[in-house]
Amino acid sequence: MNNLKNKIDAKDKNINDLLKDQKFFIDYFQREYRWEEKHMRALVEDLTSAFLDSYQPHHKRSEVANYNSYYLGPVVFSVSDDGKNSIIDGQQRITSITLFLIYLNHLQKDHESQVQISNLIFSEKYGEKSFNMTDDDRREVLKALFEEGHFDILSSEDDTAINIAERYEDIHEAFPETIDDQALPYFIDWFIGNVIIVKITAYSDKNAYTIFETMNDRGLSLTQTEMLKGYVLSRIQEKKYRSEINELWKGKIHELHDYDSVADLSFFRAWFRAKFAESMRPTKADAENQDYEQIAIKFHNWFKDNHVELFGLTTSDEIYSFFKEEFITMVNRYMRIWDYMVDFNEKCPHVYYINHWGIAPSLQEALLMAPLMYEDDDETFYKKIDSVARFIETYTVRRAINYRKFSSSSIRYTFFNITKAIRNKNLLELNEILKEEIEGLPESFEKTNEFSMHMQNRKFVKHLLSRITGFMDGEMGKPTNYVSYTQTKGKRYEIEHIWGNKYSEHKDEFDQENEFWHWRNSIGALILLPNGTNQSFSSDRYEHKLPHYLKENSYAQSLHSDFYQKNPNFHNSNKLTNIPFKSHDEFKKTDIAERAEVVQRLCETIWSTDYYDTVN
Repeated sequence: MNNLKNKIDAKDKNINDLLKDQKFFIDYFQREYRWEEKHMRALVEDLTSAFLDSYQPHHKRSEVANYNSYYLGPVVFSVSDDGKNSIIDGQQRITSITLFLIYLNHLQKDHESQVQISNLIFSEKYGEKSFNMTDDDRREVLKALFEEGHFDILSSEDDTAINIAERYEDIHEAFPETIDDQALPYFIDWFIGNVIIVKITAYSDKNAYTIFETMNDRGLSLTQTEMLKGYVLSRIQEKKYRSEINELWKGKIHELHDYDSVADLSFFRAWFRAKFAESMRPTKADAENQDYEQIAIKFHNWFKDNHVELFGLTTSDEIYSFFKEEFITMVNRYMRIWDYMVDFNEKCPHVYYINHWGIAPSLQEALLMAPLMYEDDDETFYKKIDSVARFIETYTVRRAINYRKFSSSSIRYTFFNITKAIRNKNLLELNEILKEEIEGLPESFEKTNEFSMHMQNRKFVKHLLSRITGFMDGEMGKPTNYVSYTQTKGKRYEIEHIWGNKYSEHKDEFDQENEFWHWRNSIGALILLPNGTNQSFSSDRYEHKLPHYLKENSYAQSLHSDFYQKNPNFHNSNKLTNIPFKSHDEFKKTDIAERAEVVQRLCETIWSTDYYDTVN
């Protein structure tokens, strides 16, 4: 018997040691990359927050070696007789780490102080580069992201390639501004040196799959939810009441798991932060965790330590009543919020919008739940969550138009304080607070004329154009709305450049080609068109496109003079006639500037704070 085949190694590896000049083959049953936006955001936010807990600008870079480490979990490899390294478990994380490294490599490319990380992404032999993640299906998308920082998803029909490109864009949105030019090399040093993975290596597929199955056996250890339930039941003295809560609890956790395997953990964290957390760890090295962080780490222990002081639950009867009434009500509302994020509901449309363009779920869910009260009727529930969701969307749109990020680490203090401010407020109080918060934002829509699309903000531009187009359609009495332009099934809409991609046709207005590209990507030079239409005449001259635009959505039609003659609903809409719409027989720089002003006025109308004066 070959003793090597029975050998199993388990070693701590940092990112540098794990990936440097390595080649990993992806096992056939793991080829698809399935991470969603929430997973990538959580990874980036967890890593950057862990780094910022230790980082101080006055530190020398050598001090990074003494920063706290971050454990990213185990990965399982199988090594064949010929030395081939196959990933059995951990492909999703390693792919995501590779994307993060590609992003960081682009981020540091213009810096004087650069960290060598390209050899963690690809290796070179005989002058040829090949990615460390060896999979023919991924080569094209990884090559495009590494070389250009962008991959054209319209050019691919492969779900994994499209998902990889979309998750790469999520990194840009989640990466905090607080890691600035000075901190960036420190962060990269920390990321490749202090982020730890346990590399488990088996030398036979049989052993590797046995390890994989054992690691994914969820029936051996109690979850935080189960430990919380155990403590709650132990505090209820009456056996019949204990049995009642146990059955109610099991039913609701089962319903949560129908949404997501860890939805129960997300619910308790959101609920406890929304309604009871009073403190958050300050941003300084060696600061101690407070309510906010303790809830994230071990909410069952936090509840045990705080249910008397923060919850006001002392007696058996109080705990029984609280979980029979408050728990059931809040978990039901939490699940309804999830429903409305996925399926558009006219009573709370903004909840759907922020699922496409919002903030980190860890902040968003707590904020949505904060004002909800046990005695709220359905109508009040709808109005409260829509008011909060509208605030979130207004905040993110204003920030994005001004090229400001809103990663969790950079805004969590702001949103935690807002969460506490709106906690248990009635609808009138809630709207007054949210309106005041919006009016106090430093970002406005005044710089919309300077906003343009680039490689990392395409998702936001799609959201913005979808909201504008859906709003206009609604004012025109059309059945189409935001959902029509963002749905992934059926007719798909894509961003259309009104100018073709031919600099030679615009040399009369530009001395430099890069100036042409900037104007071509201006928000005033973009509309939405169905995918096939967009591709069929995307490079045509404007004069040839214009008649086709008249057959499309209201916002595209507004470029054509016939739109203003044949649509009485346009003239009957006070919201639209107050905006400087006009037809454009030609499309020059001045026309783009005029359309950008239209976008600005549309934004000011769509996200007007007047909303908070009417929702009572």
